[in-house]
Amino acid sequence: MASIDPPPFRIYLLRHAKAVRGDPGQHDFDRALDPHGYAEAELVAGRASDRGYRPDTVISSTAVRCRQTADAVRRAVSETLEPVFVDDLYNGSTEIYLDILSAQRDSRSVMLIGHNPVIEQTLAVLVGGAALSLAIPSGYPTAGLAVLDHKAGDAGWTLSDFLTP
Repeated sequence: MASIDPPPFRIYLLRHAKAVRGDPGQHDFDRALDPHGYAEAELVAGRASDRGYRPDTVISSTAVRCRQTADAVRRAVSETLEPVFVDDLYNGSTEIYLDILSAQRDSRSVMLIGHNPVIEQTLAVLVGGAALSLAIPSGYPTAGLAVLDHKAGDAGWTLSDFLTP
């Protein structure tokens, strides 16, 4: 399990909602949410808000589908919450995702909106493979939201909740 020092007290890892299949010649980056994906994003954002999950900072991939997912989070959590869009999250590695989380020294809670398989790999690094397998035995679903809390007096993380639409 990875250490993020100093840690925020809570990390949210959100995989973007379901996107349309790419058209011939369309760049993957430009794929938008499909109608089901829009509903997924609104549902998971609403559930997160209902449970009091309100990140101080939202950092999202610049891909269209992630931007649209971030917009659903903003509407559900706080209209004044302005997501930060980071190019490196698109096609980024687990190391990049962890580095971005580590850099959030002024946030008590941070949400990362990204892509699979890296979002799932990041969760596995933070909580361990056993916790990951118990929480999501079939893999990280679209619009899946992992809620991780820092273990007091420890460098590790615990998976406190996992929301799906």
